[in-house]
Amino acid sequence: MWATGDMPAYQIRSPASSLPQAVVVTPSTNNLDNPPMMAEETTRKRELRLFKNREAARECRKKKKEYVKCLENRVAVLENQNKTLIEELKALKDLYCRETD
Repeated sequence: MWATGDMPAYQIRSPASSLPQAVVVTPSTNNLDNPPMMAEETTRKRELRLFKNREAARECRKKKKEYVKCLENRVAVLENQNKTLIEELKALKDLYCRETD
């Protein structure tokens, strides 16, 4: 039986272990006698799982885009640094060659 709205009623009972702070939450058996309610709950759980999966996938794609953008920026910085170092090396080689002549 449903407690309020679309939420199922739950029974709270103590676990079999001796841990005092733990509580096990189990669904009440009232809705097990009614197959349409079981189907509704299964459908609701599936939709919730799919929704959470879509949200997680969206977040994953967002993080991947940020990561790739960061890598692209780093590549640009390193290419500029490499270009600068090559120019500096070339200038030093030219300077060294002129001094040895």
